[in-house]
Amino acid sequence: MASGKASFLSIPDDYEGHPIELFCLPKHYEDDVGSVLIPSGLIQDRIERLARDVLTDLGGMERITALCVLKGGFRFFSDLLDKVQTQLSHNSATSLPMSIDFIRLKSYEDDQSTGKVRVIGIEDLSRLKGQHVLVVEDIIDTGNTMLKLLDLLKEAEPASIKVISLLLKRTPKSVGYKPDYVGFEIPDKFVVGYALDYNEHFRDLSHICTINDKGKTKYALPTSH
Repeated sequence: MASGKASFLSIPDDYEGHPIELFCLPKHYEDDVGSVLIPSGLIQDRIERLARDVLTDLGGMERITALCVLKGGFRFFSDLLDKVQTQLSHNSATSLPMSIDFIRLKSYEDDQSTGKVRVIGIEDLSRLKGQHVLVVEDIIDTGNTMLKLLDLLKEAEPASIKVISLLLKRTPKSVGYKPDYVGFEIPDKFVVGYALDYNEHFRDLSHICTINDKGKTKYALPTSH
């Protein structure tokens, strides 16, 4: 494990996860996931620590803008901000005024990156000028999508940009980008749950799970003829 704010919980490549029979999953997904890679309780514990790390680094700033990357980041975003506010309520010496905004990036079809990134949202980037921006993402895969977003944000001349991602995937396709804060480093597997989707399915899972071949086939996009 790395040290300092860039530390994370690393899940080994040969880790198969927990059997789904040990957890409560929606009935309609029981045959479609392989294993529970990260249980919901562990997710919440890591987010609580990430909230503390963010406050340690950013607490006391005049104001930050928390930018949620939709759709997959909405649960992480909500839970992270809740835990930041809870810690602030127990620490009268720390303050962190916060504005929130949203953006959507789309680069996946089925379980493959299309290599093309579509950006939806933030019609007026100029309001970020001089602001301290915290980008909240669900997963960093190759890093290309995040780099494109960062290039767009830098055009607005913010005072600073920090990126926090719940997941960082170890993949040979990575361009080497690392966010400032990471919850978990995971193997090169396609994962769903906790708002991460496969063609808009599985967002309602509380755990982060691997998807099996049956699930991929069942929820694949229809082919056009």
